[in-house]
Amino acid sequence: MQGGYGQYVLPTAGMSSGPPDGASGRRDLARIGTLVSDQARCRMLLALGDGRALSASVLAAEAGVTAATASSHLHKLTAGGLLVVEAVGRRRNYRLAGPEVGALVEALERLAPALPVWSFEQSQRARAHREARVCYDHVAGRLGVEVMRVMVERGHLEPVDEAAEFDAGEVRYAITVEGGAFLEAFGVTVPPSRRPVRHHADSTEGGPHLSGALGRALLARFVDLGWLLRQKKQRLQITPDGLTGFDQQFGLDLNQ
Repeated sequence: MQGGYGQYVLPTAGMSSGPPDGASGRRDLARIGTLVSDQARCRMLLALGDGRALSASVLAAEAGVTAATASSHLHKLTAGGLLVVEAVGRRRNYRLAGPEVGALVEALERLAPALPVWSFEQSQRARAHREARVCYDHVAGRLGVEVMRVMVERGHLEPVDEAAEFDAGEVRYAITVEGGAFLEAFGVTVPPSRRPVRHHADSTEGGPHLSGALGRALLARFVDLGWLLRQKKQRLQITPDGLTGFDQQFGLDLNQ
């Protein structure tokens, strides 16, 4: 995926930088559609949405299926290029194949109709999901959208007109001199990359959140500072120190 707001390149098994010999150059979208047309497989993808690896038994429980059925689903998702397998001793763990799959899951969540809420507990979980969560390796939800908005408004990020041909119409951003000074003072080091500032549309909020190297570095710093605690199922808990820190550093009143 080249990333960015509204641009998703769906992964396929054996994806390369160009079409293989004899290929038309078109993508088989139906193959991905088939993979995400099953509720159990969707639950597995959602469970893996925070970028961490989980065992087959945990994913079977998340999907509400037997071990044998889970094994079949995991084989299809791996063969389809959406998951990768990691060997940990004799155990096999599964994780999303990359950030482009996380972006795909977010895009599907944004398009999918909302399920009805039948209890106060479900309402609280939905609210926490909207407030702050992990999207593969970066902050999503209201917090992620607000952090990006503030950095743009303060001039820490600025639009650049260097969109590649296949990203036509996408707004790209770069870190400004002021933004670099802010990040350095904040203790954030963005690893060198071809395009460190990436973003895509948030699935629950009306705006984009940061991803890529910058989004990953910010999440790591927020966790190191104790502002955020990683919970189960993508959720991020904003700590009292986080409420104070986000207010002081980003001008965000998260108590509202």
